[in-house]
Amino acid sequence: MKILTSAMLTAARKRLIRMHFDSGVGHIGGNLSALDSILLVFHEYLGENDKFILSKGHSAGALYVSLWSVGRLDESQLALFHKDDTLLAGHPPAQGIADIPFSTGSLGHGLSLAAGTALGFRLKNSDAKVICLTSDGEWQEGSMWEALIFSCHHKLSNLTVLIDHNNLQGFGSPEEVASMSPLWERFKGFDADIQIVDGHDISAIRFALSKECNGLKIVILKTIKGRGISFMENRMDSHYLPLSEEQFIIATKELC
Repeated sequence: MKILTSAMLTAARKRLIRMHFDSGVGHIGGNLSALDSILLVFHEYLGENDKFILSKGHSAGALYVSLWSVGRLDESQLALFHKDDTLLAGHPPAQGIADIPFSTGSLGHGLSLAAGTALGFRLKNSDAKVICLTSDGEWQEGSMWEALIFSCHHKLSNLTVLIDHNNLQGFGSPEEVASMSPLWERFKGFDADIQIVDGHDISAIRFALSKECNGLKIVILKTIKGRGISFMENRMDSHYLPLSEEQFIIATKELC
């Protein structure tokens, strides 16, 4: 494993927006809010048998670029992102990439899959870990709370849940759509270790991931949708729209 550096972060951010621009694909805002934490997980946290599950599957671009950053996907594969017959679809594929155990994208299912995987590791007497990244709006799904109850009941200390709390979802803020904020207040009473950190502060995320817990660990990442690109930050349209050529040039300069 390599320590994640600022140069690696910058290279990954630029590669992400170029990949989306070349393919004419949106969903850039949520990818940029999640990218820092996913990069750190793959560079410094996951061992050979550990599993990462991206529950917010529409941030697949951040996952693919993270795999590229650690040498598990190459340039030729990234060039096929979102193209016909590609493995690198808009949501993670069900098969074909060893580092992606499940297809996700219908929000609300990733945590259940992660909890089952973590319990499976325990039953097999494996010391492997599972880390699952969810969105904040995704917690409006009932299945998320069922998975949380399950994980706390079984004291799944080998499971870490990251929440990309960028405070925007498909049709507005979580407060506007289904009053769930502040999300961390909703977790009170559950038998879980809850941490709230700056989701773009690598040192803070690193510290949170390294903390030993006796049960489920939840790390709420306070992030910025479209982080690093001025005309995208905290904007609803960054959830959907692709970059024009002019915007791509500006974004590339701003990410230097």
